Amino acid sequence: MSTIDDILAGARAGLQRVDPSPALLDDPETLIVDIRPAHNRAAEGEIPGSVVIERIVLEWRLDPTGDHRIDGFDADTRAVVVCNEGYSSSLAARDLQAVGLARATDLVGGFRGWKAAGLPTRQGGTPPIT
Repeated sequence: MSTIDDILAGARAGLQRVDPSPALLDDPETLIVDIRPAHNRAAEGEIPGSVVIERIVLEWRLDPTGDHRIDGFDADTRAVVVCNEGYSSSLAARDLQAVGLARATDLVGGFRGWKAAGLPTRQGGTPPIT
């Protein structure tokens, strides 16, 4: 049986994780996906231009061939998943790869790493895509 640390290490082995960088905001081939709960987003803010998708529907909204996918991305899009500190986002990115987003990855340090790096934020509270 694996521990969560083993599972996390396995997930990260298949990712090309990205460090917080303002260049992410200017990359038209990158979709920043915030999976944090509403109370975290309201209290701490959000990354400008990010799309809020709750974890419970993430794979359905980002399956590039699925009937319930959102607009604005395809199988070649780099989806950068953001959670609070960069742990659950690694697992989520692994799952997105499994549904066909080969370039899915996550943000090292999560939103809190982004904010600690002094990068821009916007007021939180964007309604999630459901």
